[in-house]
Amino acid sequence: MNGLPLISLMLAMPALGVLGVLIGGGRDGAGARTIAMLASAVTFALSLVLWVGYDPAGAPFQFEERLSWLPEFGISYHVGLDGISLLLVLLTTLFVPVALLASGSTIATRLREFAALVLLLQFAILGALVSLDIFVFYVFFELMLVPTFLLVGVWGGDRRVSAAMRFFLFTMVGSVAMLVGIIALGSSKGTFDYVDLRAAVAQSGGSLSGEMAMWLFVAFTLAFAIKVPLVPLHSWLPEAYVQAPVSVTVLMSSVMVKVGTYGFLRFSVGLFPGAAQEAAWAIALLATLGIVYAALVAVRQRDLKRLVAYSSISHLGFVMLGVVAGTTEAVQGSVIQMVNHGVSTGALFLMAGMLNERARTWAIAQFGGVARAMPVFGAVLVLVTFSSAGLPFTNGFTGEFLILTGAFSAPATHLWPFAVVGASGVVLGAMYLLRMYQSVMQGPVNPSFVATSEAGQTAFTLGDLTGREAMILAPLAVLIIWIGVYPKPFLDRSAPAVRAVTASFAGAAR
Repeated sequence: MNGLPLISLMLAMPALGVLGVLIGGGRDGAGARTIAMLASAVTFALSLVLWVGYDPAGAPFQFEERLSWLPEFGISYHVGLDGISLLLVLLTTLFVPVALLASGSTIATRLREFAALVLLLQFAILGALVSLDIFVFYVFFELMLVPTFLLVGVWGGDRRVSAAMRFFLFTMVGSVAMLVGIIALGSSKGTFDYVDLRAAVAQSGGSLSGEMAMWLFVAFTLAFAIKVPLVPLHSWLPEAYVQAPVSVTVLMSSVMVKVGTYGFLRFSVGLFPGAAQEAAWAIALLATLGIVYAALVAVRQRDLKRLVAYSSISHLGFVMLGVVAGTTEAVQGSVIQMVNHGVSTGALFLMAGMLNERARTWAIAQFGGVARAMPVFGAVLVLVTFSSAGLPFTNGFTGEFLILTGAFSAPATHLWPFAVVGASGVVLGAMYLLRMYQSVMQGPVNPSFVATSEAGQTAFTLGDLTGREAMILAPLAVLIIWIGVYPKPFLDRSAPAVRAVTASFAGAAR
């Protein structure tokens, strides 16, 4: 299977889907969503082939493809997968059809343009995850900005333009800094190939000076810290998530921001392990600040969608804390937590959107007693809430346990104080999530959810999960339980790549 250009075929599917949507979507765009769903389904099928064909005991990067692009500058189309990028590729290809299916009841205008932009965003995210040339990575990283800006700015809420502009400006600042770092690094080493660069900086006499490495680390990390985002660079996220349509918010929170955590692990730590170790306390401080601050803000939220947005920031702080801890347990926990965050936060946004479609409000106080009207929905929300809170036998517990265990035992960085403070985020998370569930689903039924007929009979105006909604939530519920009970297949695939990162981190000069 390694002889087939499977990665290029996977990348081609959303690109061809964009053309198919624009050409065959029909005058009113009626067929656009169907074409996009078909293209995303084929893309997901190809990612499953990559998952099955990946050999954890094989080469560090598999399914590699290399084609000279700008040889005079040392730039090539070089793509490949290791266990880290494989998990995120699978997450991306799963959530695009989920988001398209979820958009069926909320996106009714400009369907052709919407479907094309969703596929373009998928193409950019997948390209960034499989790129092994840092210049090509930058091209895909920057390309993500265009469809996201338009998806928020055109189909968003009342303040969509300001939210889209803030996202655009924040991202551009980080991208420019990273571009300068990419040019400086590639020019100094004569290549932009990630594999060659790692070999060059690791060999005797080839490593960068401490000052140069730190400047480059900062340039790369600024772009990824904005994308994650780390506090205090987070202010674009809540408004963008709130203003975007739910299906777009799901794509942003579940897959797009993971390019930030992935990029930090792959490039900031992978290329500059010494600088990353020196900066570990600073990154850990910001990550822990994000965990606690965002959780405290979430506790005070009265808007359902905004609460989930701040919970997303808090949970991503655990990912960054695990990466800079540098131990195998912590980094592997961060990798699996990237997947967990995508599944749990995506499910929370989707279920919040389903409630909004029925009640036409995001205000938590406007709900109450929903579990009586929607018992199946209520049962699924219990599972998702427990997952996000990190209860045992759910996926959230697996990632947070590994991160905190690894951070407590990190001999090189001594981050145990941050692990202690960060653990309070688990308690705060349980507090605001359980209180949200109690306010929305339990207690007396809101009278506006009950209708009385002329015969005096009462009935709920809120219907339970539809067949389409059940199809959306079913794969996410399966992953929550699967990763929580038996995470071995996911951990086995990522373990060799994680060990390679932690080995360079541990061997870096202190």
